[in-house]
Amino acid sequence: MKIEICLDTPLMALEAQKNGANRIELCSNISEGGTTPSAGCIAKTRELIHIDLFVMIRPRAGDFFYNEKEIEEMIYNIEISKSLGANGVVFGLLEKDGNVDIKNTKMLTEIASPMKVTFHRAFDRCKLPFKSMESLIDIGVDRILTSGQCAKAVEGIALISDLIKQANNRIIIMPGSGVNEKNIKLIATKTNAIEFHFTAHKFIKPNPIYQHTNFNVSEYRQKVFDHKKLKYCIEALEKYNS
Repeated sequence: MKIEICLDTPLMALEAQKNGANRIELCSNISEGGTTPSAGCIAKTRELIHIDLFVMIRPRAGDFFYNEKEIEEMIYNIEISKSLGANGVVFGLLEKDGNVDIKNTKMLTEIASPMKVTFHRAFDRCKLPFKSMESLIDIGVDRILTSGQCAKAVEGIALISDLIKQANNRIIIMPGSGVNEKNIKLIATKTNAIEFHFTAHKFIKPNPIYQHTNFNVSEYRQKVFDHKKLKYCIEALEKYNS
């Protein structure tokens, strides 16, 4: 079983690696669902870690229907990610009618090669999940990140399980959204998933540095890697496997 951690800084990626993560999904703006990180962030993360590094390719938050200029931006960022040594990229494109954007997904997947491709949670907004999965398999996408078309993966267990059954090892179905140490064993048991995706961070009190009195102290707080969450999730999966 593999654990992918979604995070947004090179130092957090290094901590995730030290604590047993198998893969990093690197992005910016996690609170908005993730967008493409800077080239500097990708380069420094690649320098610090040896585990697989997947880069989010998403030009903005919001819907997953992209215009021509946004597609061009995605192409550019895929090429940058490849040149900086990423092992994979993560993207998702839909048509206005809710179907997967087959044409552009195929084109971006071909450009990304030989990097791996994950189709992210745009999949959870698509209209026909089983048909969409078959289309992504035909295109050559390696993995789908999904919460089973629910807000949280634990609520979408039934669909995730059915997708994994139909996929029959032709594509990896990776549960994500709200996965934690309390439910990861349940999700694994009910779905037979072999890869899991979640964030693992926490906020700590501000460092003892000068803080301007006109601003709220919360603006100075720092986001750091939560090694306990990853540790407890790994332990839960080990118990499931044993």
